Amino acid sequence: MFFYLSKKIAIPNNVKLKCISWNKDQGFIACGGEDGLLKVLKLETQTDDAKLRGLAAPSNLSMNQTLEGHSGSVQVVTWNEQYQKLTTSDQNGLIIVWMLYKGSWYEEMINNRNKSVVRSMSWNADGQKICIVYEDGAVIVGSVDGNRIWGKDLKGIQLCHVAWSADSKILLFGMANGEIHIYDNQGNFIMKMKLNCLVNVTGAVSIAGIHWYHGTEGYVEPHCPCLAICFDNGRCQIMRHENDQNPVLIDSGMYVVGIQWNHTGSVLAVAGSQKAITQDKDVNTVQFYTPFGEHLGTLKVPGKQMSALSWEGGGLKVALAVDSFIYFANIRPDYKWGYCSNTVVYAYTRPDRPEYCVIFWDTKNNEKYVKYVKSLISITTCGDFCILATKADENHPQFVLVLCNSIGTPLDPKYIDLVPLFVTMTKTHVIAASKEAFYTWQYRVAKKLTALEINQITRSRKEGRERIYHVDDTPSGSVDGVLDYSKAIQSRESGTIQRYSLPNVGLIQKYSLNCRAYQLSLNCNSSRLAIIDISGVLTFFDLDARVTDSTGQQVIGELLKLERKDVWDMKWAKDNPDLFAMMEKTRMYVFRNLDPEEPIQTSGYICNFEDLEIKSVLLDEILKNPEYPDKDYIINFEIRSLRDSRALIEKVGIEDASQFIEDNPHPRLWRLLAEAALQKLDLHTAEQAFVRCKDYQGIKFVKCLGNLQSESMKQAEVAAYFGRFEEAERMYLDMDRRDLAIGLRLKLGDWFRVLQLLKTGSGDADDSLLEQAHNAIGDYFADRQKWLNAVQYYVQGRNQERLAECYYMLEDYEGLENLANSLPENHKLLPEIAQMFVRAGMCEQAVTAFLKCNQPKAAVDTCVHLNRWNKAVELAKSHNMKEIGSLLARYASHLLEKNKILDAIELYRKASYFYDAAKLMFKIADEEAKKRTKPLRVKKLYVLSALLIEQYHEQMKNAQRGKVKGKSSEATSALAGLLEEEVLSTTSRFTDNAWRGAEAYHFFILAQRQLYEGYVDNALKTALHLRDYEDIIPAVEIYSLLALCACASRAFGTCSKAFIKLESLETLSSEQKQQYENLALEIFTKHTPKDNRKSELDSLLEGGEGKLPTCVATGNPVTEYQFWTCSVCKHCVLAQEISNYNFCPLCHSAVG
Repeated sequence: MFFYLSKKIAIPNNVKLKCISWNKDQGFIACGGEDGLLKVLKLETQTDDAKLRGLAAPSNLSMNQTLEGHSGSVQVVTWNEQYQKLTTSDQNGLIIVWMLYKGSWYEEMINNRNKSVVRSMSWNADGQKICIVYEDGAVIVGSVDGNRIWGKDLKGIQLCHVAWSADSKILLFGMANGEIHIYDNQGNFIMKMKLNCLVNVTGAVSIAGIHWYHGTEGYVEPHCPCLAICFDNGRCQIMRHENDQNPVLIDSGMYVVGIQWNHTGSVLAVAGSQKAITQDKDVNTVQFYTPFGEHLGTLKVPGKQMSALSWEGGGLKVALAVDSFIYFANIRPDYKWGYCSNTVVYAYTRPDRPEYCVIFWDTKNNEKYVKYVKSLISITTCGDFCILATKADENHPQFVLVLCNSIGTPLDPKYIDLVPLFVTMTKTHVIAASKEAFYTWQYRVAKKLTALEINQITRSRKEGRERIYHVDDTPSGSVDGVLDYSKAIQSRESGTIQRYSLPNVGLIQKYSLNCRAYQLSLNCNSSRLAIIDISGVLTFFDLDARVTDSTGQQVIGELLKLERKDVWDMKWAKDNPDLFAMMEKTRMYVFRNLDPEEPIQTSGYICNFEDLEIKSVLLDEILKNPEYPDKDYIINFEIRSLRDSRALIEKVGIEDASQFIEDNPHPRLWRLLAEAALQKLDLHTAEQAFVRCKDYQGIKFVKCLGNLQSESMKQAEVAAYFGRFEEAERMYLDMDRRDLAIGLRLKLGDWFRVLQLLKTGSGDADDSLLEQAHNAIGDYFADRQKWLNAVQYYVQGRNQERLAECYYMLEDYEGLENLANSLPENHKLLPEIAQMFVRAGMCEQAVTAFLKCNQPKAAVDTCVHLNRWNKAVELAKSHNMKEIGSLLARYASHLLEKNKILDAIELYRKASYFYDAAKLMFKIADEEAKKRTKPLRVKKLYVLSALLIEQYHEQMKNAQRGKVKGKSSEATSALAGLLEEEVLSTTSRFTDNAWRGAEAYHFFILAQRQLYEGYVDNALKTALHLRDYEDIIPAVEIYSLLALCACASRAFGTCSKAFIKLESLETLSSEQKQQYENLALEIFTKHTPKDNRKSELDSLLEGGEGKLPTCVATGNPVTEYQFWTCSVCKHCVLAQEISNYNFCPLCHSAVG
């Protein structure tokens, strides 16, 4: 970090300044002094030149207003940035709040206690509250609109300082005796602060400043010290929070008048005066420290006495109040940044994240890649790669060097145990040094190796690639015939420089300097070393010169005469050992052989110096808005020889320019000459120049030009060579060489122009090109996801493959279907289109496409996938597939798992698997029956089951009929079908007598209906049939109904038998049995248990084998020969009854 004084503003009438404050947001500077002096100034840069930005731009006072209102000496000025208010106070205790109105400052509020003087005022982080402390111990906390929130008198205490915490929950009060008390935001005392920095200090001390950084721009690292407290004797402590038991301690060794953090909390400025050793008077100085107490440097300031300091909002300037002057110092921060292969890598902190945000900004394509890195120490770059040095873990002492490419992809992390305070890298090595040791790592990047070579790198080789040396070791680095001009240079605080050879790391030479180096830089052939010391002095050391010292001995190495001050950056040219650029204040100088060229005004950091061009980056500007870097912040400067050569070529001519370049040879200048000669078609000079700059392509191009006859053709080729394509194309067309114009556009990939050119002419060869152009433009639109535009071109280019993709992306399934229909059978694109339909859930279209390319299996799979089982079965049958059964079973089991039994039945039914469907249906019917659901519902379920069995019988007969076609009569084939069915089906109750369940519930319902309608005899007859169905309807219900019907029909004999049966049922509890007995006793004491009409019931009661069929309409036995039989369920109805019905009473099929 470097700093230098840049500007000085004098206050009129030599009025001494007491305080100064710089508004961080709007840039106003308020300064207060004796005799009521209060001024508000504003420095603004005025420049239209893009290169003159930041510190390099000239700044003028855009505001210089004197604020009238104070009579006494103004002692405190403080800004409220959020509400644009200025609060000031003088020695009489008068407080004035000023506000900005139409570009000028006016009084808004005034307050005067008339009792004591205000010692300090502080606004909280959000600008809502102000805390004012008076010398007599009075504290007032007020709101931004002027209302008093609370006040408190601290008896017997002299106050002199106040500070808010970042969350506005804590207030720190500094006492005149040097103590600091901690209060909450309501004014309640919490505790005294422990001041570790005052241990062993005798005598009275007073507080010079308290500044608590509020974290508005994030922290340098998590839990970073942010509360700085400094005493007038130079002792200072920086704490993480108000109770920090282990603060960072600093002894600045000076008399301190004020302290302040910069805008990011990364630098603490301590202002005051120091006793000079050589002079009697004190010297005004500003010391700069990190939050961890590391000293960054000292700035000496002229004048008698410094009274205050304040940072600018961007942290690039410091304003210092000295006597009756304001001095401005420019700060050149140590940004964490680097430059590799057109990419600027820079890091900054954000308030919302604890890590560093590292941005890899590709300046060529203006693209950026963001990476978050914890505890970043430094960024080092070289070639195409960069090294991020970080701390491995807060609790662990290890460090990591992460090798990244230019878009931030980590390629190789290395864990090391030494602190990488200094890191440098070459194209092959990374060297990291702590204060007493250094580590070398010969890195290799997989991009440069073949897979075979990677496998050959054995462990022993790998171990040899990383080494650690102590700075006092003398490694010999035994040379195995390896010659490498790279050198490692190490500088020590004592001023000793040690030179090592690479890659074997042998100590070659030691040199001694009489300065403390801050930055070292080797030129491209390692012959000279540039040294910038901690005070910004640049010197040069010739490493190979042999000179005789004062004792007459010959030594290697000589300090060169050149010395520059206030230097904060320098860069050697990559291709010339005598050329370098350096930054001195806000000027850039280019030196050749230690002679400077005229300076250029800029404040950029130098990225790169090669080919006589310097690339510089305005990091100050970028970091004002780091998320959106602007290409304007990258500036290219040409050095004088390049500018002169260009001017010579333009104004004097090629021959004189050629002589000048001969005297000052450089590949870039030869290339410039070659290009100029080409423009003038001076092929001889162009060829010579291309040879001098070793441009093989250029030489070949000149040779090709020599073979061309036409002058205009040569000019067109040259125009194309220089990228003036429009001009070249126009020339080709003027020569009537449309083919060459098209060829040029083809090379450029400008297909839109190719298409335009093709449309202007005609020819057979153009058809394929036209198709190619349409497809290429289609690709252009498709890459940008403009599918609608792409479709138009693909249609013209007949590119069915990409057309299908576009239709799919557009969800234009109609277009996709038309495309599939237009394709010939077995076209390779059909399966792909079919898959698109599958993904969209369009079964019909997918099946059509699969069938068209002869993939019935895929079609069936699609139907299964989309739950179109009926279609799947249909397809499987029509294509004679065997696996349909397993498919159905799989799907049915899936449905059953989800308890979707009816869905499974429907599935089997649609697939004509009637037997499986019937099995499931019977299962449902049985379950419903057990639940004692409505009998009608149960009957319906049994009827459905039986109907499915009937369909199954029919299916078997038909299948057999198909097998025995033409062999014998229909009867025999039906018989064979039944026989086969008998063999296939397991002898279960429902295949043998499918209608039993339906009959049982039919008669059960019929008996009750007849009973309620008063047909008691018929009801009894029907109820008697129920005795055969005890396996379906619970016996207790059957015999209860039978007893009821018999009783109603006065058939007490049957009733008595029913009661006997009920009383003997094992399923009934003893209580229920007792109830039945009581009821029987009641009935049969009144009526004899005998049937009156015995003869009619005999046949029914006896039953037996030769049982007559029953009429399902009445429940009576069918005794006549005239009766109707249902074609579906094969049950009978008496002839006289059927006329009353349109549907079969049992199965509900239509009466035919």
